[in-house]
Amino acid sequence: MDLKDLHEHYKEYLNKTVELEGWIKNHRKQAYFGFIDFNDGTCFNNIQVVYTNDLNNFNSISELRIGSAVKVIGTLIESEGSGQSYEIKASDVILIGGVDDDYPLQSKGRPTREFLREIAYLRPRTNLFNAVFRIRSISADAIHKYFQDNNYVYVHTPLITTTDCEGSDQMFKLTTLDMNNIPTKDGSVDFSQDLFGRLAYITGSGQLHGETYAQAYKKIYTFGPTFRTENSNTKTHVNEFWMIEPEIAFCDINKLMDIEEEMLKYVVNYVLEKCPDEIAFCDKFVSNGLKERLTSLINSEFKRISHHDVIDILKSADIKWEFTPDYNEDIAKEHEKYITEYFNGPVFITNWPKDIKAWYMKVNEDGKTVAAVDLEVPGAGELMGGSEREADYDKLVQRSKEMGVDLDKVDWYLNLRRFGTCYHSGFGMGFERLIMYLTGIENIRDVIPYPRTPGNCDF
Repeated sequence: MDLKDLHEHYKEYLNKTVELEGWIKNHRKQAYFGFIDFNDGTCFNNIQVVYTNDLNNFNSISELRIGSAVKVIGTLIESEGSGQSYEIKASDVILIGGVDDDYPLQSKGRPTREFLREIAYLRPRTNLFNAVFRIRSISADAIHKYFQDNNYVYVHTPLITTTDCEGSDQMFKLTTLDMNNIPTKDGSVDFSQDLFGRLAYITGSGQLHGETYAQAYKKIYTFGPTFRTENSNTKTHVNEFWMIEPEIAFCDINKLMDIEEEMLKYVVNYVLEKCPDEIAFCDKFVSNGLKERLTSLINSEFKRISHHDVIDILKSADIKWEFTPDYNEDIAKEHEKYITEYFNGPVFITNWPKDIKAWYMKVNEDGKTVAAVDLEVPGAGELMGGSEREADYDKLVQRSKEMGVDLDKVDWYLNLRRFGTCYHSGFGMGFERLIMYLTGIENIRDVIPYPRTPGNCDF
């Protein structure tokens, strides 16, 4: 039996014998009785197990330590104490796996998140990370459900690629060459001797490959790990993370924003419905007002405003900015925070300067901006980034040359514009950024099981 099933149907099990296998979360011992907080991992809420000295093995049960794996056999009864409506009166508690003296998750004191990163293999046993990673699981389910229910095809784009999508040279190189005896030719590494006969990378985005499938299925999405070599130690960057990247044919920038808004509201509502206990915990112990903010997003109208007009607002603000707003530059975190507070809700920022955006984005008629959009949300800043893609072959070739893109490496992508192309758009959403928003967690290292950051690749 799973504890989740017991909680959901407890009235059916009252005064009946139940058996559960799981772990001791807390243990309060008295002279003649004791209380065990028990959980088997299938739900967030524990169940209280009561045992008395009537049991032959009372003394051995009393010695069981927090973290021990046990089998509980007993009768589900209505509780006479406060804090729970029902509990298990144990007839036996059997030790399956004990805990050594140096077990780091004792009941005394609350460990810091920094300390828990050092023992990341034990983090999900704490209430905080049990809640966070269950929300992560449910969020993934919501994302798949939204796209599948709306006729999208799930595409597994390659993790190994020869194409640098963003053109930023922030991709990990992949090789089978002997690092102690690297072959060279004409003074450079001879990649012809490598496994693929050329330089290969670990992907930083599945977008370009996704677009090829959108031209066949109309609507597709990718959802998988991506890797980037940014040497950044901020609270919002890691070198391995997960991305959701839909691509939609016959879709312009305005329809794209409709889809982004609809999808986000769907996911947030799904998590609120499926994870009420976890959201309540995060609301109380992580970010006060979290549930209210999430509920507000579902009921809000997302504002749409151009990058130029955002800069106007920022320049007009009676604030001494750390980073001065500029019509030709990106906006900083402080600007993102201000603009969502200014409009009291999520904001789509559109029509960005073309020189700070990617080479595949559609250039607007003004010749200065591209049909790009970033979604800023209260409390988390940028959550999604997307654009209408350039569908004109000649314009895309010219733009690629201007941005220094190696045309030989993207010829297959360019050919899409010659073989029955259509106007199309897509966006990317960092999955960890979404989980940060849904939980109120401020550091991305605490929403991914084993964070990979500069200087840190433990476990």
